[in-house]
Amino acid sequence: MARIDLKNVFVSFPIYNVNARSIKKDFIRLATGGAVVQDANQHVIIHALHDISFSLQKGDRVGLIGHNGSGKSTLLRLLARIYEPTSGQFRITGNISPMLDIMHGIETELTGRDNIQTRGRILGLTSQQIKEKTAEIAEFTGLGDYLSMPIRTYSTGMMVRLAFAISTSIQPDILLIDEIFGAGDANFMDKARQRMMSLFDQSSIVVMTTHSDELIQEFCNKALLLEGGRIKYFGSVDKALQTYHSKG
Repeated sequence: MARIDLKNVFVSFPIYNVNARSIKKDFIRLATGGAVVQDANQHVIIHALHDISFSLQKGDRVGLIGHNGSGKSTLLRLLARIYEPTSGQFRITGNISPMLDIMHGIETELTGRDNIQTRGRILGLTSQQIKEKTAEIAEFTGLGDYLSMPIRTYSTGMMVRLAFAISTSIQPDILLIDEIFGAGDANFMDKARQRMMSLFDQSSIVVMTTHSDELIQEFCNKALLLEGGRIKYFGSVDKALQTYHSKG
């Protein structure tokens, strides 16, 4: 059964060749989140996540809330095992499907059909699974003969359609989403929303970030509010949003 357990987890990044008194550290803090400190060797250390503890189990749909630089993307990348914890206990049971960058693995010189193959393998699908899903992916994109043409001939909207169709062809235990609802044209969004609802239903656990309060309220049953790399609140969606907006 899918489960996520974090206890007293820290994620820190050493930054070299940056003076701790330099204004550069302010840009690093804003981009990465967390606190910027200086160690005994005069190295700049970013504590991106600080003492993070929570548990998720089947049925949890969690929205990550916080200002830019609060640690949301860092937390998603930790759950996706892109980052390793500096300290603390970190345990995940179940297959993880991160949708952090749907354009990752898309090659502009390859055709749409070739990209279905390559991107599918990156997502962990077998050759047989890709073969079985290709027709359904192609139909969802609505790209028709363009699938036989190189991606460099596509418009941005066409590329998003293809990447989204491939990325949502998975059947994950744990689904991680980073702002995917902000992609695509208006006509595509209704279709994409139905696709995501189906994907949510198939997933045991969902963790997502979005700047839309409405999407958090629609899709999530819990919310985790981050501030400066720390958990400020974890619980009901309404209270998390109220706490978040109370500071402006």
